[in-house]
Amino acid sequence: MSDMTRWIDLEGAVNARDLGGLPTRDGDVTRRGRIFRADNLQGLTPRDVDLLVGERELRHVVDLRSNAEVSLEGPGPLTQVPEVRHHHLTLFAEGGRHTDVEADSIDVDRVLPWAERRLDEELRVTGFYFGYLRDRPDGVVSALRAMALNDGAALVHCAAGKDRTGVLVALALEVAGATREAIVADYVATGERLELILKRLRESDTYRGDLDSRPADDHMPRARYIEQFLGVLDDRFGGPMGWLAQHGWTAADTAALHARLRD
Repeated sequence: MSDMTRWIDLEGAVNARDLGGLPTRDGDVTRRGRIFRADNLQGLTPRDVDLLVGERELRHVVDLRSNAEVSLEGPGPLTQVPEVRHHHLTLFAEGGRHTDVEADSIDVDRVLPWAERRLDEELRVTGFYFGYLRDRPDGVVSALRAMALNDGAALVHCAAGKDRTGVLVALALEVAGATREAIVADYVATGERLELILKRLRESDTYRGDLDSRPADDHMPRARYIEQFLGVLDDRFGGPMGWLAQHGWTAADTAALHARLRD
């Protein structure tokens, strides 16, 4: 990874990047080498493992995939590395059979009771994101706590590294004091690799059916999706920190995650 990019060059994953180098509200930037995000890690090569565990000092993997995905895909190479601790924290609210491809439908009354009863693309995706918080608040909080552990770098991933990972990273960056503009920019950056992500996932029987059920453009991470998600947290909870506080997140948790990405 050069000074000019946050992307991490891996042979067996295409959507890996560092959360460092993003501007913060107080004029600083987030620290590099502390927390990474990625797509599915099943295809990592020995070179990739050496880079992540040796050079990048990876010690914690936060796996947001469903139980079905993990079972169908099998153990990845990093599960065989004794230095790396795995935290499997499913956010299972997926609309596809096994994946974090967007939901086929949402219950607007349950997920978005404050919205008009219309199901456009923006509400569909945003409602899907709120499904994670609604159905698995314990998983969200536990995943953020695992990302804050300080005995080495952490990496959070799902299948595409787009939706589940995107929501967790947005919350982590909010805790760290990143600007909203930076959070949105990090979210949409996955779109730069979308063609490669979809090509890779289509090689797996686990994901192919869900992906092929929609046009490729439907999977594009658009700024308005994460903006609306964060905006509703602002309106209903006083911001992401308000939602976290209602679900057991403490000042000590904030200090720990802030320290990982700032100090």
